Amino acid sequence: MSTLDNEVKITTYDRLLRAWENSMELVRDYEMYSKRIEDDQVKQVFRKFAEDEGMHATKLREMLLDYRREQ
Repeated sequence: MSTLDNEVKITTYDRLLRAWENSMELVRDYEMYSKRIEDDQVKQVFRKFAEDEGMHATKLREMLLDYRREQ
């Protein structure tokens, strides 16, 4: 048995899923930060980050579902 037989294969689907999950977590984090910070400038930055990351999460989810349908 070669060492390659013992390797765990991480698929494109696995990577898309992981990226989507991470992106969703960042959305939640940034939203929470924006609600707990009193400095308006910093608050606005985190709101914008949450919005931008939400767009990333949406795109990743679309790709994830498309990839799953194609398999």
